[in-house]
Amino acid sequence: MNNVWCVRADFGKYAEQFVAGGYAAIGWLDDTDLGGVKSREELYPLYQSAYPKDTSKIVIGQQVGQIARFLLEIQAGDYVLTPSANSELVHYGEVGADPSYFVGTVDDGCPYLQRRRVEWIKEPILRTGFSVPFQNTMRSSLTVFSVSQREEFLAAIGRQDLAPPPPAAEYDAYGAVLRQVLTLDAQEFEFLVGHLLTALGFEGSEVTGKPGDGGVDATGELNVANLAKVRVFVQAKRYKLGVRISANLVKQLRASIPVNGQGAFITTADFQDKAAEVALQPGFPRIGLVNGRQLVDLLVEHWDDIPQVFQDKLGLRRGLVLA
Repeated sequence: MNNVWCVRADFGKYAEQFVAGGYAAIGWLDDTDLGGVKSREELYPLYQSAYPKDTSKIVIGQQVGQIARFLLEIQAGDYVLTPSANSELVHYGEVGADPSYFVGTVDDGCPYLQRRRVEWIKEPILRTGFSVPFQNTMRSSLTVFSVSQREEFLAAIGRQDLAPPPPAAEYDAYGAVLRQVLTLDAQEFEFLVGHLLTALGFEGSEVTGKPGDGGVDATGELNVANLAKVRVFVQAKRYKLGVRISANLVKQLRASIPVNGQGAFITTADFQDKAAEVALQPGFPRIGLVNGRQLVDLLVEHWDDIPQVFQDKLGLRRGLVLA
């Protein structure tokens, strides 16, 4: 079993050092070589001695748990992810056979001294290409945590041989839901997306487009607890299953977005690789791409917030199974 883990590099600050140096690292207990630790219980007195101001059992348990995962639970052959400083990208690599080791001096700019050997893959992967549950997992505030979407990650990197094959007659839940969504006409689909934006926390979500206009179909303002506001300009398009949207269509949306806004392209189909590159091209408004599978994930997560008239029209009930 090749498990999948995330080890953050101070939210990408030291990700390049991780990759260049062939390691992953954590920064706790920098005065102590933890290479000889054999159990989680050994870490408690070490942690409490190093951080006497941490008196909460909850805090101590969480921190010791992360250290133990890094030292004891991550095994040779497991995969490690670390988000890049560019949060759109994720580096990944395979854990080496060597146990954890301690470096007494820092010569590469990364201050974390407890390290594990990792053979990093040269090219990072796009975080936005994964499912909504996977992306939600990666938002964890922890430094070291398990990624539960193991099979999805292995498929994304071309290592399906490490994951058990699905049953031959497996029910295609995503396809079934998308076929129901495609029973909506173009305008109904745009309104469904407008309701989904509201469910996601957008304020003032409004359907503005007309079927076939090729431009912005809906707008909304995401207010994150009054910490930040972002105006988002959305294109919502129904396409047959199997279609892959081109970079040119994404560029057309980009031309309609003001400098201080961002975009989102939400569809029942999928995107070509070039489309993803255009959506994140530096110097232009960012465009989030939501493909058919991700759309289904979002509908599952926010189904109870979708108006009953749309639930009835789609013929689906909670869990997005046919009614």
